[in-house]
Amino acid sequence: MADPTPKTPEPAPVDSGTKGSCPRCGAGTLFSGPIKFADRCSECGLDFTQFNVGDGPVVFLTLGIGTLVTILAIVVELGFSPPFWVHAVLWIPLTLILVLVTLRFAKGLLLALEYRNKAVEGRIAHDE
Repeated sequence: MADPTPKTPEPAPVDSGTKGSCPRCGAGTLFSGPIKFADRCSECGLDFTQFNVGDGPVVFLTLGIGTLVTILAIVVELGFSPPFWVHAVLWIPLTLILVLVTLRFAKGLLLALEYRNKAVEGRIAHDE
């Protein structure tokens, strides 16, 4: 197994999103598919399965992109008053494309932030 301590400084969390780099060593091993995380880093051995980004990236993207598309749709409606089908043809594909294009970045960023902040699942401590 590889040495768990990084020989280079940890990359910025944004690099994990943009480059798909390991949040510990910076090697481009975070993803094994277009949006699927690898099980572990082949360079430093960091276990990516211990992190749970869950639906967080999709929720953030849906809220952010949904707000942007809604504002654009209102501007187009008030400025041009197109028929409904024009809105459907414009905004549905735009929303899907924006979410799919930014999903890899959002997942990488969220995993790197979990790593950097040592985030763990919340637990209630019971005094015994």
